[in-house]
Order: sequence, then structure tokens, then C-alpha cells
Amino acid sequence: MANSAQSKKRARQNVRRLEINKARRSRIRTFLRKVEEAIESGDKDAAQNALRAAQPELMRGVSKGVFHKNTAARKMSRLATRVKALG
Repeated sequence: MANSAQSKKRARQNVRRLEINKARRSRIRTFLRKVEEAIESGDKDAAQNALRAAQPELMRGVSKGVFHKNTAARKMSRLATRVKALG
């Protein structure tokens, strides 16, 4: 349990950041799921458009500290490879 004023404040901040980061992570996963669904359906145009929309979201997550940059790069690379293979 937080005892000092500083640790109490940090605990309050952590709760707020958790909510914000959870929302960001959920939003990014939604974009990634749309790419996955487009790949599954076999529609290359839809998959490319979904990937184009997902890339800036993923990089925004990196800049906000939700994802590590290598994780985001790996996800984008793997999705791009799968979209390219649809043709």
C-alpha cells in the first residue's frame, strides 16, 4: 500500500495511464484484426487498405510507449508479407 504522498500520487497516475494504454492497445488490435480478416477473406485490395490504415496506428502506439518498436516492426513486416502473398 502507498504510504508517502509521492507514492499515493504515482498510484493514482498509474490507474489513469492503465486506462489510457488499455484503450490504445485495444484500438490497435482492432486495426490489426481488420487486416487479418481481410487476409482471411482473400481480398487483396481490402487487405492493403486495412494494412495502410493499421501502420500509422501501430507506430503511434510505439511513440506513446504502448508497444516496443521492434514488436511493431515485426507485426507490420509479417502482415505485409502475408498481404503481398495474396496476389
